[in-house]
Amino acid sequence: MDRYTVSSGTEWKSTVGYSRAVRAGSHVHVSGTTATRDDGTVVAPDDPYAQTKHALEIVEDALEEAGASLEDVVRTRLYVTDIDDWEAIGRAHGEVFDDVRPATSMVEVRRLVDPTHCVEIEAIAIGGEDS
Repeated sequence: MDRYTVSSGTEWKSTVGYSRAVRAGSHVHVSGTTATRDDGTVVAPDDPYAQTKHALEIVEDALEEAGASLEDVVRTRLYVTDIDDWEAIGRAHGEVFDDVRPATSMVEVRRLVDPTHCVEIEAIAIGGEDS
């Protein structure tokens, strides 16, 4: 099976030992993604809607680099620090995925790596260039 990795480009990739995304055959798995800029600063601290939109832009970029697209996404997982933000996070997710409608879960977690993160998103896509 062919394997292709997409680098996060951050200092943490070698420390933590991860890739932003991995394509294995026709499957693309995107690591947990937060609304964090390349310089490590958090986008829209404490704004769950804006963070969700930004994190999904990063997910989309990773998918494209791996030869897939948002239309190929079959599963997302959303880890949120306050389940009361479900509407804002869900609205942003719905705007991005519209008719794609992947299977999804939204789970409240105690905290994320930065206290101003509201959401972390994983995605799985099937298809794209190797399908």
